[in-house]
Amino acid sequence: MKPLTVVTPYCPGFYFDGALSPLSASRLVEHVVIVAQEQVRLTIPGCSVLHAGPLTSGKTLNGILNQVKTEYLLLLPKFKQISTEPKTLERFLETAEATKAGMVYSDFYDQSERQKSLHPLNDYQLGSVRDDFDFGGMILFSASVVHNALRKYGAIPEVKFAGLYDLRLRVSIDHSIYHFQEPLYSIIRNVGAIHELPLQEKLFTYVDPRNRDAQKEMEVVFTDYLKRIGAYLPPNFKEVEKSKESFPVEASVIIPVRNRKETIEDAVRSALSQETDFSFNIVVVDNHSTDGTTTILADLARRYSQLNHIIPQRTDLEIGGCWNEALQHKTCGHYAVQLDSDDLYSSNQTLQKMVDMLHRGNYAMVIGSYTLVDSKLEEIPPGLIDHREWTDENGHNNALRINGLGAPRAFNTSLMQKIGFLNVSYGEDYAAALRICREYKIGRIYESLYLCRRWPGNTDAGLSIEEENQKNAFKDKIRTEEILARQQMVKERKSE
Repeated sequence: MKPLTVVTPYCPGFYFDGALSPLSASRLVEHVVIVAQEQVRLTIPGCSVLHAGPLTSGKTLNGILNQVKTEYLLLLPKFKQISTEPKTLERFLETAEATKAGMVYSDFYDQSERQKSLHPLNDYQLGSVRDDFDFGGMILFSASVVHNALRKYGAIPEVKFAGLYDLRLRVSIDHSIYHFQEPLYSIIRNVGAIHELPLQEKLFTYVDPRNRDAQKEMEVVFTDYLKRIGAYLPPNFKEVEKSKESFPVEASVIIPVRNRKETIEDAVRSALSQETDFSFNIVVVDNHSTDGTTTILADLARRYSQLNHIIPQRTDLEIGGCWNEALQHKTCGHYAVQLDSDDLYSSNQTLQKMVDMLHRGNYAMVIGSYTLVDSKLEEIPPGLIDHREWTDENGHNNALRINGLGAPRAFNTSLMQKIGFLNVSYGEDYAAALRICREYKIGRIYESLYLCRRWPGNTDAGLSIEEENQKNAFKDKIRTEEILARQQMVKERKSE
């Protein structure tokens, strides 16, 4: 028997037959299974059509996996127009044999009529648990590993959207997922091909209400996975210790800034406009701006005693480092509330609502909701980002699966002085939130309290593939460290 079974969803289009024919004709391919949700007739030799639900469905996957008799399963998860190299399949199989990995994926080329460019992918690590982790267009599974995983952990559950996600997580428990850093095929990008979502849209797919059913399934699958690897934490939280130190004000609005002369005054005035029944101030950490931001802030500080304009001595600070400077400063209040230098509070009641929430519950952190706007402050899709996927019972576990938790964010200053922020300018808030919810409760407010500008100055705007990979890999590393810490916590609790 030949070593490979190929499985792909059906995709109507003139290029479908042409893309599959080289695979079905390969001396290494025993059979090609085309999963179609409608009646189709195909005449590709060596191919059969399976009329079933989507390839992401547990029922469909279980049916396919139970019938696979070859050593390996080559999956084309979302069919794209793929062009293979002469030794593509051989290289996949050689790598799988050499590494004994449960799953293998490789880099590829993006190919258009005009150019062919490398599309690198990230290495898989323990924290690569996002359901949208990019494995490219071809994934090779060891059939024996898959069958063992199903015997050990049970069949894939009856899900519609999370079947492949569940399979990948199960395989990863006892076997490696190997990234082969060589482009083994090309994905043809043309008028007829399926295109990826722009980064801005991909960023918010998991909070889009249209995807809520899918995300709920992903959460259930992921929570089961955390239980299997000993990283699941029940909702038993520590009390936040009451600070014995006195603070100059009840709350401080923290604004780290570097070179935002176009927006910094609007941000400061948004903070100054807040109406509260408690004392507050504004702490702006001006990270050695060179574009005139410093002059604007110095002028505002002369006019408004509430504004504390700080220029740190250190010149190596990123956004997280600026937060640490603010938290340790003598003017910082009992609570520290975030406002980015290019954003605005949505009303003069935002600060009051955030602090009220901190007062009402035993929360170490409170996160509100925000509305996406353009540079003219006009709402843009998907509009309100409220992170309704959060639940008090499981939000602290599900937070490991998603890429962010929302804004604005408010912290208990005493606790954050101990925990601190990573001195980075991307992911520092996410890392802090994961660390907090490992032990403490996070409160949520689901109404819009904040206007988040999307413009070319954002840290995730106009990223190259390499830059996007770097940011995703960094968040995966944050998750890796957090999962390891939670596994250790679970072990310690069991030994008590």
